[in-house]
Amino acid sequence: MADPTTTDEMKVAEKAREKAQEEERQRQRELEMAKDRARKEGMEQEKAKEQARKEGQKEGKSTAEKGSGLKVLVGVILLLIIICLAVLLTLNVTVSNPVTGVSMPFSSKYSVTFPIGQQVTIGNTHITVLTYQNELLSNIDGDQQKLVEGQDRLTSERRAVVTTLGVITLVDTNFQIDLQYQGQRDNLAYFNLIINTSKQVPDFLLRMLLPSSINASPI
Repeated sequence: MADPTTTDEMKVAEKAREKAQEEERQRQRELEMAKDRARKEGMEQEKAKEQARKEGQKEGKSTAEKGSGLKVLVGVILLLIIICLAVLLTLNVTVSNPVTGVSMPFSSKYSVTFPIGQQVTIGNTHITVLTYQNELLSNIDGDQQKLVEGQDRLTSERRAVVTTLGVITLVDTNFQIDLQYQGQRDNLAYFNLIINTSKQVPDFLLRMLLPSSINASPI
């Protein structure tokens, strides 16, 4: 007959062994779960690093593209500035005999002053105004005529060709100048100067015909 005490001790030992085995299995499960979490966290970190790297590359590419685009824009602007300067610096006006039978429906009007006794050249027309016994004498290319206030005097018709860069024609027009005498003071003769042209001409090109000595102002 078995000893009851021994049987109970064996049962207790078996339960202890089973408990220990269960605890070991639980520790193993927890360890596996911890390893799995660590592995997942590691994978997530790697993904985050890869995403950050890709975003960094994308931002770098975007910055490079913006920088490249900005350089192109600056280059285009500089090129346009250079072209504009070249156009302005090479502007040239040639005045010659007019094309006959051409009407001149366009006009631009300026207020000007002619220094008395000094020759002024507009195009290839030479103009001098003189005073004699309280009268004004106008000499245009050797043709002298007295003027009173409000009186007009026309110059001969001419042709003006404005070119740039040596070969590009900007304007080719007949023109004629109408001088309207407005009186004199301080050794200056005042005129309204009207430039009649066969084609519409921008003001800045017309001013190329007018010397700075007559102080032309649009009116």
